[in-house]
Amino acid sequence: MAVATDPFPRPIRTRRRFSALLAATALGVYLLLIIGATTSITNAATACSTWPACHTPVDPLSQTDLAIAWGHRLAAVLVGALVAASVVTAMLGAASSRVMAVLVVGAVLYVVQVGVGAATATLGPAAIVPGLHLTLGVVIFTTVVLALAWDLELATGSEDDIIETPEPIDPEPSATAGGGRTLPSSRLARTRLTAFAYFKMMKPRLMWLLCLVAAAGMALAAGPALDRYTIVATLGGGVLAIGASGTFNHVLERDVDQRMSRTADRPLATDLIPVRNALLFGLFLTAASLTVFLTINALAAALGLAAIIFYSVVYTLLLKPNTVQNTVIGGAAGALPALIGWAAVTNEIGLPGLALAGVIFLWTPAHFYNLALAYKDDYARGGFPMMPVVRGETETRKHIVYYIAATLAGTVALAWIANLGALYAATVLVFGGIFLWSAVGLHFEQTEAAAFRSFHASNAFLGAVLVAILVDALVLTTPVF
Repeated sequence: MAVATDPFPRPIRTRRRFSALLAATALGVYLLLIIGATTSITNAATACSTWPACHTPVDPLSQTDLAIAWGHRLAAVLVGALVAASVVTAMLGAASSRVMAVLVVGAVLYVVQVGVGAATATLGPAAIVPGLHLTLGVVIFTTVVLALAWDLELATGSEDDIIETPEPIDPEPSATAGGGRTLPSSRLARTRLTAFAYFKMMKPRLMWLLCLVAAAGMALAAGPALDRYTIVATLGGGVLAIGASGTFNHVLERDVDQRMSRTADRPLATDLIPVRNALLFGLFLTAASLTVFLTINALAAALGLAAIIFYSVVYTLLLKPNTVQNTVIGGAAGALPALIGWAAVTNEIGLPGLALAGVIFLWTPAHFYNLALAYKDDYARGGFPMMPVVRGETETRKHIVYYIAATLAGTVALAWIANLGALYAATVLVFGGIFLWSAVGLHFEQTEAAAFRSFHASNAFLGAVLVAILVDALVLTTPVF
């Protein structure tokens, strides 16, 4: 895929400064969105019916709401300054025409949004189309992120970063039992090795995060009233479902695994576990998972089975080897635990559960594309059409920024729908900033180490956000603001 080159070559220090300014502006707009959502949730805007300043209300109980309203307006001033600085810097630094155009559009919309906010404050919410203020904020956020992604592409991109013929995997000589590995002579040692192989097929490294997603779904649905049996049964059934999905994935990809260095030592790739035994183990885990879920309700069991089938069949057999959008569509597998957690409590699929699932779905490409960059040669050897292999590293890095922005926008929607408070807002802002900055750094330091840093930042972001949801829903039963 052809990549545009920077028509105005700039020193690396200037490039980094402009990228830092755009990233700061994007986070500033995001901060304003989070504060705006909190203001909407608490109806704090009613504490201040004047503009631009707020007068102290007569009712002392509304002092907290007044502080929120003041915080929103002060943040608007600071973010407006960042937006203006981005436009001026772009003009002085000779940014590309499309970067300049999108920043100007964002600046104009920002002025319009300020006007909408003033009208809302002085005339009342009924005077403005519902949701217009927040929608303008999302559009402004989108324009700044587009400017950031496009400028990074011009400044750091390359036209020749698609893998044509990957290097073959380095063979590691080993005397093998069954063609795969040497078994120890001790019966106890063989038993331990085999038991660990079965455990490894269950992909235990995925369990903590997916269980945390399900726990967040339960917490949003039940709050402090969440009972212990529902927690244990949902997480237990989830662990078994993840194990079943991982086992079937090992079975179906055993031949491809032998061509990839990061998977060449998997139990089925080395013939340590017979295929028949692995299939029986996967079926056992599936049955056990459904049995546990059915003790809660049938909907949780149906969603658990759907998650196993989607990951094992739809993603592994249909999406992963056939389309560059495999990671995007496959994100549904990681999003299903949010619905399972919600359904385990309510026996239905509700809007907050769907909103949480949406955040996970949008986060998945931003998370996994980093791993795809780090292992791009491996995926090319395996014949998988991952984004870096098919469209190149430059396009992949740009899409990471896109999906981070989409994820952050999704967290704003989740805050508004699920009535989340200050802890959640602070968490998504801090860890979202770290995640975005690691992605910006990945553009300038195009190494495997940088890709892994961005990958770990994505894990930290989601883990911290999910913990914040748990604390907010289970401990802070009402919004702090």
